[in-house]
Amino acid sequence: MERFDTKAKEWDKNPDKVIRAKKFADEIIAFIPKDKTNNALEYGCGTGLLSFELKDAFKTITLVDTSKGMIDVLKEKIEALNVTNFEPVLADLLEEKTEIANIDVLYMLMTLHHINDMDKAFKVFKNLINTNGYICIADLVEEDGSFHAPELNFDGHKGFSKKELSAKLADYGFIMEYYSEPHTIEKQQVSGIKKYPLFLMIAKRV
Repeated sequence: MERFDTKAKEWDKNPDKVIRAKKFADEIIAFIPKDKTNNALEYGCGTGLLSFELKDAFKTITLVDTSKGMIDVLKEKIEALNVTNFEPVLADLLEEKTEIANIDVLYMLMTLHHINDMDKAFKVFKNLINTNGYICIADLVEEDGSFHAPELNFDGHKGFSKKELSAKLADYGFIMEYYSEPHTIEKQQVSGIKKYPLFLMIAKRV
């Protein structure tokens, strides 16, 4: 988490992060039935870029992250913009007991590939989300492992295939209802510009 703590202050200055948050928010809003009584949760919220795009779509939004630096920046933004329906939470929901409940929509952007134990994660998410609620996962399409620089010693997932991720969700009572690949990240590699597509998968808890 130290890497994210140090990057927090500069996080929103990357235009691609802002653009993709808007794209995924628009697709989530377009798919999920509009209901201003719904409570949402962003898992791995960072500075809240995605949630700020979704702030008018839900009654409440709980924003959870394990990085204190990110949560500190998020709190500054909430205060500056006078957002009243956000609740920032510094916690690791996969390791700590929580009183968070009654979530209708849980969403995350570029977070899942950092989670090693997906079985534990989906078990926790199932307990948080109401029946007929939704989980929205925006992340990397399966890639060759070059997305993260070698010096980061990244030990997470190299993206996800649609088939394998939807099957994993089904194991925990989530049925995939929507899939798209609305954004591509471009990175300069030794061989030139390499493109990394991002997907959005939305599944209903049954």
